[in-house]
Amino acid sequence: MSDTSTHDYVESSGNVFADMNLEDADELLTRTQLGYSVRQILKERGLKQQDIATLLEIKQPEVSNLMQGKYHLFSEGRLFSFLRKLDRKVIIQISQHQEGSLFNRLR
Repeated sequence: MSDTSTHDYVESSGNVFADMNLEDADELLTRTQLGYSVRQILKERGLKQQDIATLLEIKQPEVSNLMQGKYHLFSEGRLFSFLRKLDRKVIIQISQHQEGSLFNRLR
């Protein structure tokens, strides 16, 4: 028996927050990308929350928020500072937008 129903879908723009028509979608995407990077580095290091708090110079409840993926609670500047404290070089590149390319991309 074959399924003849069709599935409707919308291709993502590359920013799920924009696709959901959220205000400040670009900022939310940036915070998510930065926060995820910080979290991955910390997970790879296998640090305990108290060690993370000391390293990043934040309080333990903030470590908990960071490790739970609550990146919206941190400003972009604060997340950049965490990356610097984790010995990461942050490069911001500004260029002309080209049709069909994503507006935001962090690696």
